[in-house]
Amino acid sequence: MGQHTTVAELIERLGACNPDAVVRLAVCPDFPFAHYLGDLAEGQDEDGLDAVFLADGGQQSYLPCPLAIALDWMPDPTPLPVARRRGRRSSQ
Repeated sequence: MGQHTTVAELIERLGACNPDAVVRLAVCPDFPFAHYLGDLAEGQDEDGLDAVFLADGGQQSYLPCPLAIALDWMPDPTPLPVARRRGRRSSQ
């Protein structure tokens, strides 16, 4: 999502998700945490754009590693397959 994601774009993205799933905020890529959603407020941002603000409702826990990997906040620790080199047979 870009810096200027609209409410319509967010609704469309959320529409593809499980409607019974809980919603959390993933914050702080260098030390990822999961947070609860807090209140919602409408107003204008510092650029004068109409905006909807979702408040942080408190920290739940650390963000699970698979989610941090999916967000590209940490590298996937799964080792890449290593191609085996074929050795030369020594002639004796």
